[in-house]
Amino acid sequence: MQRRIIRKLFLGFIQIHILHHAKKEPFFGAWMIEELKDHGYQTSAGTLYPILHSMEKGGLLEKEERLIEGKIRKYYRITETGNEVLEEAREKAYELFKEIKKE
Repeated sequence: MQRRIIRKLFLGFIQIHILHHAKKEPFFGAWMIEELKDHGYQTSAGTLYPILHSMEKGGLLEKEERLIEGKIRKYYRITETGNEVLEEAREKAYELFKEIKKE
């Protein structure tokens, strides 16, 4: 039970992380899996791609297909709506951090 609750909370953190990187520059899924791993998130393609598709469907990300070494690679970038959501998430996360940080 505790594991499912933590997973649900971390999915929100992962989405904020995705928006942050999508604002900096377009990225592809395999790169994001490695980036998330560097921050302690064990995310598989089976977890990440549904998140990306949901965020795209929700208007937070847009996808561009590029031909790289003979293969189609999907790159994701932030939309204006995604940027607005990211800014609000930053404000809320900062307020939360100030409240829960260790003294």
